[in-house]
Amino acid sequence: MRVVVIGAGEVGRHICQQLSAEDHEVILIDRNADRLKRVERDLNILAIEGNGASARTLEQANITKADLFIAVTDIDEVNLIACIMAKEYGVLRRVARARNEEYFSGVSPLNEYRLGIDLLINPDQVMAQEILRISEVSEAFEVVDFAHGEVVLVGYQVKEGNPVCGVTLADLKDLRGLYDFVIVAIVRDGETIIPRGSDLIQAEDRIYLVVRRRDMAAVEDLFNLWSMAPKKVFIIGGGRVGFRVAKALEQQKVDVALVETDPIRCEHLAEHLDSAVVLNFDGLDAHDLLSEGIDTADLVVAVTDGDTTNILSSLLAKYHGAKKCITRISRPDFIPLLGKLGIDVALSPRLVAANMILRFVRRGAILSVASLLGSEAEVLELVVSERWVYLDKPLRSIDFPADTNLGAVVRKGKVIIPSGDTILKAGDRLIIFSMKKAIPMVEQLLTS
Repeated sequence: MRVVVIGAGEVGRHICQQLSAEDHEVILIDRNADRLKRVERDLNILAIEGNGASARTLEQANITKADLFIAVTDIDEVNLIACIMAKEYGVLRRVARARNEEYFSGVSPLNEYRLGIDLLINPDQVMAQEILRISEVSEAFEVVDFAHGEVVLVGYQVKEGNPVCGVTLADLKDLRGLYDFVIVAIVRDGETIIPRGSDLIQAEDRIYLVVRRRDMAAVEDLFNLWSMAPKKVFIIGGGRVGFRVAKALEQQKVDVALVETDPIRCEHLAEHLDSAVVLNFDGLDAHDLLSEGIDTADLVVAVTDGDTTNILSSLLAKYHGAKKCITRISRPDFIPLLGKLGIDVALSPRLVAANMILRFVRRGAILSVASLLGSEAEVLELVVSERWVYLDKPLRSIDFPADTNLGAVVRKGKVIIPSGDTILKAGDRLIIFSMKKAIPMVEQLLTS
């Protein structure tokens, strides 16, 4: 597939990195020559310096032969104009990033449908949705739904003293009569491991499980975890993401306190929120935070525009007793470090937006894809073709790539946690955990 990407920021770079690793032909356009040189040095792509909304630049990129066009600069209008031009050049699929919420209104004369854009993504909206999804399971640092929510990939950190420490996966399998799940990956000291039966679970491991949603409570009981929806939430930062999260939590009848330093913004928030308490002080003021009860918070969400404020306010909240923190950070390369500092979940808005775009890009035989922050892995939901050569054969006879794990099979609405004896049928949906480097081999296997 030939892909043209406009914008060499974090979003564009991440998309280029993933697509080029999957052997797609990627052309990256940006006006910043230094930024292009850095990306071109690290990735196997063609870099073109120029304006992505210029016909001359697009023709230099041979736009008429592109299968996909992605515009993710920091300027909404450049992204939209570039996509409109790409349509005129005959590009079939077009994706744009936009922050202005007017473009997402159904009554707007310039929404995605009228502009002819296949996917228009608002990074603030996507970030808020991700925070809300993770907040639903208090003990988890990652939650991804598949098969219309019937199957869940969930990530937990194994604390020191947990009874499963030192237990092999083979021993845990003996409990599957009571607890139906698959441990598809372990992240240990920054390294992602696709585990086998002899592997031990160790303290501080981050484990990824695939489980039926209805079995989550039983599996959490096995791992000495007890999740519940938060009842008291502090949000540090009253910007667009903070406001969206507060509004959604209000509708869930959650006790919300929203901390914002700008008094004018506080007035706006107070006018547009119903039950949330808007507090006008610095998110790093320990005295004010404690007087408002942050030490008893079930969840603290730090989403100011400053990484330093978000990190320090999260650490402050955890030190004083807050149960869980979700921290916004603009530098994704720092994400692996924050877990060691005690921060539960670190999210990069740019990576969250890029991952949503990648899920759209890979539609087809692959129904959905989730990239997991802090690991070199992805989870894919695929459909088994009726022409597949391994139909009606047990899993143990299928040579899946070494860096993959089959977590679940969904057949006619029924979720099957697989074993070596499971037989795959045409139309089955497979939930597969895979290292990114193995994804092309998975696709090749499933289309053989």
